[in-house]
Amino acid sequence: MAKKISSDMLINDIISIDPGNAAILMAAGMHCVNCMAAAGETLEEAAAVHGLDPKELEDEINDYLEKKGE
Repeated sequence: MAKKISSDMLINDIISIDPGNAAILMAAGMHCVNCMAAAGETLEEAAAVHGLDPKELEDEINDYLEKKGE
């Protein structure tokens, strides 16, 4: 069973689940995912700062994780 993330998880934890998640976040416009401050933010907080929809990002990452886990 593939792992899943949620929008209340820290960016650092999301990336530690799968490094490919960083590429998804960066493609969405979060170019600071490796920044120490960003690492301590939740996906929801970081999405708000960047004007992004956290649910869309959560779904995109979970789709990626599900396909990778197949």
